[in-house]
Amino acid sequence: STGNTLPQDITCLAADRMLIFASYDNILHAFARNKEVVHTYEGHKARIHLLQPFGDHVISVDVDNVLIVWNIQSEEEYLQIDFDKATFAVSALLHPSTYLNKILLGSEQGTLQLWNIKSNKLLYSFPGWGSAVTTLEQAPAVDVVAVGLVSGHIIVHNIKFDESLMKFQQDWGPITAISFRTADGHPVMAAGSPVGHIALWDLEEKKLLCQMRDAHSTAIAGMTFVPGEPLLITNGADNALRVWIFDGPGGTGRVLRSRMGHSAPPTKIRYHGQNGEQILSAGQDGTLQSFSTVHEKFNKSLGRGSINKKKSKKKGLKLDTMALPPITAFASEVAHQSDWDGIVACHQGYITCTTWNYQKTSMGAHKLRPEEFSKHKPIDIYATAVDITSCGNFTVIGMSTGQVDVYNMQSGIHRGCYGKEKAHEGAIRGVAVDGLNQLVITAGSEGLIKFWRFKMKDLVYSSELPSSPSGILLHRDSGILGVAFDDFTISVLDIETRKIVRTFSGHHGRVNDMTFSPDGRWLITSSMDCSIKTWDLPSGCLIDCFLVDSAAVSLTMSPTGDFLASAHVDDLGIYLWSNRSLYSLVSLRPLPADYEPSLVTLPSTCPMQDVDVSEDEEPCDEMIEYVSPEQLGEQLVTLSLLPESRWKNLLNLDIIKKKNKPREPPKVPKSAPFFIPTLPGLIPRYIPPEEENDTQSKVVNLGVLAQKSDFYIHLQEALSTNEYKASLDLLKSLGPSGIEVELRGLAPEGGGSVEVMLSFLRMIGMMLSKNYNFELAQAYLALFLKLHLKILSSEPKLLEELSKLSMQLQETWVHLQSLFNQSLCVLTYMKSALL
Repeated sequence: STGNTLPQDITCLAADRMLIFASYDNILHAFARNKEVVHTYEGHKARIHLLQPFGDHVISVDVDNVLIVWNIQSEEEYLQIDFDKATFAVSALLHPSTYLNKILLGSEQGTLQLWNIKSNKLLYSFPGWGSAVTTLEQAPAVDVVAVGLVSGHIIVHNIKFDESLMKFQQDWGPITAISFRTADGHPVMAAGSPVGHIALWDLEEKKLLCQMRDAHSTAIAGMTFVPGEPLLITNGADNALRVWIFDGPGGTGRVLRSRMGHSAPPTKIRYHGQNGEQILSAGQDGTLQSFSTVHEKFNKSLGRGSINKKKSKKKGLKLDTMALPPITAFASEVAHQSDWDGIVACHQGYITCTTWNYQKTSMGAHKLRPEEFSKHKPIDIYATAVDITSCGNFTVIGMSTGQVDVYNMQSGIHRGCYGKEKAHEGAIRGVAVDGLNQLVITAGSEGLIKFWRFKMKDLVYSSELPSSPSGILLHRDSGILGVAFDDFTISVLDIETRKIVRTFSGHHGRVNDMTFSPDGRWLITSSMDCSIKTWDLPSGCLIDCFLVDSAAVSLTMSPTGDFLASAHVDDLGIYLWSNRSLYSLVSLRPLPADYEPSLVTLPSTCPMQDVDVSEDEEPCDEMIEYVSPEQLGEQLVTLSLLPESRWKNLLNLDIIKKKNKPREPPKVPKSAPFFIPTLPGLIPRYIPPEEENDTQSKVVNLGVLAQKSDFYIHLQEALSTNEYKASLDLLKSLGPSGIEVELRGLAPEGGGSVEVMLSFLRMIGMMLSKNYNFELAQAYLALFLKLHLKILSSEPKLLEELSKLSMQLQETWVHLQSLFNQSLCVLTYMKSALL
């Protein structure tokens, strides 16, 4: 589990059986359940550098040599002791086992003191061994303590009789940590050193048992044997935590499991594959690592770049002159990654590009460099940009000289270069291959962008950019190319038309990296001005901007669109930002010109407090409240929201009915009732079928037909009121058959009248004049004309109304048709013309 973050980096850590104590600067906190801070102890004036939990108390020592004993529950000072730095500068702290209320202090002067902190008395001073004490550790035996010194000596000392039992020395500098292997029958003591080696000493034979060289690449910061288990846990400043198991011959340990990050800040991060679960990261420590966004157990390190792997393995990490400089740019592709190497990388100031294998988690088989430099390696020529084709077969590499080469990923063979001698006059600032291996796009520092045929290697098009480019990024699916310039602006090119379609300015520092959202709608950029900006490409607007404490050197967005990952200046971690638009409605309106971006703290494993979301959700509420009006504009034609089945087939109803008519009427099966009815009486008798009282009359009651429908009544009323909304709403609620019945009933022979027919035509006229429910007006009128053509032609009133309608229809349709033609014309031009 992970705890809430503290405002600054934790410098000191200790734990008892209930709480974990962590300090930063001069403040000490106690965490419960590894999560929330339950106690805070404030009183030190300087940075705390030693901690020791002590029953109901905790002891802390700061760099000004002040020791404070705190009551854990009440958070009050129980005791404060000030030591004189000149005579006794506290450098180590230990509570010896079974020594009630007593603590042992080691000093930079080499002397030790035993104090009773209940009575605040100095009980005994040990003269020491003439060298500063770096660490104190309790041995499994009572009264026995191991003392680590700056000189590299370890003294196993009996503090009861002030006698040294044994003395060891290591040659790797001061002792940084000591731990004893307990309770499994092996009297072994482990000691850590500043160079990353661990020495294991046999306490029975008083000799060196074995060495574990390069357990960490930096100083061993802490080490602890797991009680009763042959397991040693170590950590170092190289950002690694390792568990070693001692189960082999010779007493040496092997790594059982480890968790590690970069030991120097990452320089480039990119998502690997399409599932959005792995991020490849290259760091200043020369390693390439894969981090999982799902769980840390899936993290893996691909190791350090090396000129000759076999030779550098023999030499070991410290003497490795074969190590390659850090990776500055890399590209990866999952196609064929199980068959051959799928990652290719450029190194800082180095001409050779290396390949890496994700499946084998190691450096790959090939070193890619132009043939003319196979014998000698020039210092001033180096690889600057790289890309892999989407099929994983080829890689394109750009050099600082302007040369661009193609290599085969499987064999490492050079397959040619672009341009007669070189592609550009200046250094290559970026290369990209499109999704179908048709085009290679190269950008040079002289300010040109060139398009080449991938296979033929001839120049298709060259264009001058407004400024010198600093980097390019292609979104393969949409053919959109992002170009960052040295003047801090960003342009977006369409590789089909080869024209700049968007230009964004707003950064005030070098643009470090760019990434596209998976759908290609957003371009996210990071700059040395410590801002991260999201640009919306369709609208050409800035839709999101925030500031971070340290500038983001690299950005990558997940192929699934859920996270944005960022790596920052002087920061070892990779931070994940969640895409809020996936979880809630987010207003993507352009930010105002005077928008002031706010400083956002980098994401941590837990928020410091529950974030109040209400402020952020205000723009969302506006979006939810917005209701589309009935009609956007009176000049526009508005259609109804009714399904097509309600109006499209009105003219063909008779054909549909014929088609759906069964060939013969269904036969009702003769069946006796389940309970045969009987007559009441003493002797039960069955009712014969003839005697059943059939009260329902088979004769049709003509009075029912005489009643007028609601639709008819509404139309009649509308003759005087001129309000047709009610009659239209009623018609809209009916199905096709119902509409036909209603319209048939309007004619005099169906029980209607000429006035009501006139009213219906006026309703259609009203619909056309208001330009809404346009398709319904057409469908209803068509059916009306089909049903009542004879009557309409014989009634002058109706004919007059029809001629008005005809004019109205023509006007509306001519207006509509001109709009349609205009839109189709523009669309055809956009599709065919090369802008």
